Amino acid sequence: FYFLHGFYTEEDLIGSLACMSTKERIKAIQKMPKTMRKKREIRNKVLTEISKKSRQRGAQPSCYTQCLLGVAVSFRRFGNTLSEYFQLLRVWHKTLKIIGAEFGTSVLSYFVFLKWLLNFNIFSFLINFSFITIPQFLAAEPNNLSFTGLELFTGAGYFQQTVLYYGFYTNATISKIENGPSYNMQLAYIFTVGIYFVICFLILLSSMAKFFSRNFVNPQAISVNASKLLCTWDFNITNEKAVKLKQKNLHTQIKEDLTEVNKEVVNFSVMERVLRIAIHLVAWVASLGIAVAACTGVYFLSINNLELFMKGHRNDLESQTAMLVLPVIVSLLNTMIPFFFSWLGHLEKFQTPGQHIYVTIIRNTILKMSIAGILCYYWLNIVATSESQCWETLVGQDIYRLVLVDFIFCLLGSFFGEFLRRIIGTTVLVSLGLPEFDIGRNVLDLIYAQTLTWIGILFSPLLPGIQMIAFFIIFFVKKVSLMSNCQPPRKVWRTAHMMTSFILLLFCPSFLGVLSVIGVTVWRLKPSEECGPFRGLPSMFAAVAEWIQTLESYTASKWVVWIYHNVIKSELFFFILSTIVLIVTYIYWEIIQGRKTMTKLLHKQITN
Repeated sequence: FYFLHGFYTEEDLIGSLACMSTKERIKAIQKMPKTMRKKREIRNKVLTEISKKSRQRGAQPSCYTQCLLGVAVSFRRFGNTLSEYFQLLRVWHKTLKIIGAEFGTSVLSYFVFLKWLLNFNIFSFLINFSFITIPQFLAAEPNNLSFTGLELFTGAGYFQQTVLYYGFYTNATISKIENGPSYNMQLAYIFTVGIYFVICFLILLSSMAKFFSRNFVNPQAISVNASKLLCTWDFNITNEKAVKLKQKNLHTQIKEDLTEVNKEVVNFSVMERVLRIAIHLVAWVASLGIAVAACTGVYFLSINNLELFMKGHRNDLESQTAMLVLPVIVSLLNTMIPFFFSWLGHLEKFQTPGQHIYVTIIRNTILKMSIAGILCYYWLNIVATSESQCWETLVGQDIYRLVLVDFIFCLLGSFFGEFLRRIIGTTVLVSLGLPEFDIGRNVLDLIYAQTLTWIGILFSPLLPGIQMIAFFIIFFVKKVSLMSNCQPPRKVWRTAHMMTSFILLLFCPSFLGVLSVIGVTVWRLKPSEECGPFRGLPSMFAAVAEWIQTLESYTASKWVVWIYHNVIKSELFFFILSTIVLIVTYIYWEIIQGRKTMTKLLHKQITN
């Protein structure tokens, strides 16, 4: 404060900083309203001043102390350098700011959700690669199949004998040193997948709670106040481009807040209401009918596809290439039908863009989750009971093809749905204008892709790595397509609850549905006799039961056996746990309702 107002010279400032402790000095420099370059200069001068003072005192430190001080300073500088480089590596940070400034929070919410899923898949890949794939490399046998390049699309051929699929993993206990530590692949496989889903469950719950608290409970998130206009500007910004970007961002936020305040309620006549209800009913009947027809077609196509594969040469690459028909048809349905749903939404003429987006999301959710449910039924009830030597690898190949083809169609959707639409709207039918970014369709594409990844983790442990690369490419393709082909939403609106809705849809029905599929696979289905880590067992979970039986003979492991019998296998425990969760949820919901009521009363008092 004194330095800013001329009461302190720079020498006085450096002297006062040199007298502080290390933590206080770092905090003081961080809080200075100066550029990073100036802060670094001040920090270096302070360090020089400290070294001068130590020499002036005549206290010559020992060689050991000098080495420690040198190492500490080197580590601090190395940490500062690393943090600066990590800031540069966050390639999407500036992109998100630009998108929020140009297109508002509604479009920004899609890219924030995509970035969240990308980080999620990086975490998934690291877990599976560390605890499942790396140990398998130690016991892997050489792959005798030749690589032709077609495997990149079919997932078959050469990839069948790699760590990409369940069937390649051994059921032996891996040990490279005699009488040394061993690694039980059966337990590693099932515990890694199980603990991973528990962590996913907790991450999704905490994310929902965080966004819910931020957007529903926090009164500042649902109210417009003068602080956004008077106290938001960051005076540290000196770069001209950053200033303009900040101005655009503030301009868009204020427009969105004003739209919330000036929201008008349109009163319709009785005939207009009846007509609108009739249009909505017809649109819902049409959307549900199309979803049922699509699911029926996928079911019969999948059965015929399996019969075609079983009649041909099972390991023949050409016969497996014919199985690309199923993922292509499924991806075609998932790409084309949402365009029809968006067109239905425009016919219904909703009062707000939010209503249009949420209805489109619900219809797309019904379509995509129904198709995913039909595919899961086909895998668990038809493929698992077929005569295939390794049905788990067959399911993994199906999911690999679905993920790959869905990614290709997602890129094609950006080309045909946005690029060609821009060409038509600017040259052929000028009245159409530039297209708007379809948030509902694009969000459901991400949720569907993540659902496939979760289902496929048990059958293809490295699938999160493939999805990680796909999401990274999609992020920048969508960003370029948005900037080049789309216009900002015609009706500016505020989307405080949108990210919460995306995480909720990802949790239910996507994640909970995947848990049921994984549960049936692990507890009910018999693994293949000739492949995979669970070969020869009546079920995958039988590996845990056998391990518990061996632990019963060890006194030190009695607590693990007790947890298994009284917690994991106890229906009463899960009933009590579910009851507690429901009670806590109800109490929390009542607290939220009370806070909302109090917020409304306070707003009325402020108005009065």
